Amino acid sequence: MLEGIEFLNKKLFWAMLLLPLALIWYLFKYKRQTAELKMSSLKGFKVRSSILPKFRHLLFVFRLLALGLLITALARPRTVDVSSKTKTTKGIDIVMAIDVSASMLAKDLKPNRLEALKDVASEFIKGRPNDRIGLVEYAGESFTKTPITTDKAIVLRSLNDVKYNTIIESGTAIGMGLATSVNRLKDSKALSKVIILLTDGVNNSGEIDPKIASDLAVEFGIKVYTIGLGTNGMALSPISFKHNGDFHYGRVQVEIDEELLEEIAEVTGGKYFRATDNKKLAQIYDEINKLEKTEIEEFKFYNYQEKYRPLVLLAGLLLMLELLLRFTIFRSFI
Repeated sequence: MLEGIEFLNKKLFWAMLLLPLALIWYLFKYKRQTAELKMSSLKGFKVRSSILPKFRHLLFVFRLLALGLLITALARPRTVDVSSKTKTTKGIDIVMAIDVSASMLAKDLKPNRLEALKDVASEFIKGRPNDRIGLVEYAGESFTKTPITTDKAIVLRSLNDVKYNTIIESGTAIGMGLATSVNRLKDSKALSKVIILLTDGVNNSGEIDPKIASDLAVEFGIKVYTIGLGTNGMALSPISFKHNGDFHYGRVQVEIDEELLEEIAEVTGGKYFRATDNKKLAQIYDEINKLEKTEIEEFKFYNYQEKYRPLVLLAGLLLMLELLLRFTIFRSFI
């Protein structure tokens, strides 16, 4: 019954303590005003029994109820209907450039580098409901997997489909991956444009120098966060193919061009990270998520409906009923 009702003046409920005090006063007064007449015999008197006098206490009950209702009304009961509207005041467009070369199948991250990245990146995407996100794949060449879009379901499906394949040229073309990502963002009207570039190797192919691609990013006001993926030392990595097309794995020295990645990040105003395990990779994406915050403006509208009027009317009705009964039916007993 009281669900959704709030009271503006809750402290007035302390006045409810007057009700038991009034009851005590009434009982004390009633005992003192009750007259007694002692007679040796009732013979000669005609006795008429009536239950009406027993109901005269209802008058006081009506008064107590009216007082309780008035106190509740003074506490200002009301319902509040809250509606909100959000407005994105600073949108961010993000392109995630993912290295899909064979070395991304190395098992120093579990189950391998590429799958570990997909798990963490999917959580990152889910945590950016107000931003547009796109995907770029690169190995020896690069291409757009998904243009920037607000449809996170499409982006997540595309991310799930990212895998190593023999169709794309082998190698690691960091410059090509970065340039393709810049091309996806250069015409963006967003106030903030970000590329998250991930690789586990060194730039060894492609037609565009990474430094030229980073200069393009600067020209279009795009910030680049770079991530070097791979443990320190040796990692169990693909080294050759079996006759059935599967990989032979062997211990390979992890080589990441950290100097290049640091330079790209510094020039574009971003930051370089090194992910040596699954936990560190998750922490990196969490940090990027905190660094690139979308500003959301929320408007709340409150619609108040006062509920004290029915209580006042009911209290007035009880008081009128008490007065009516006091001066009519119970007039002879009070």
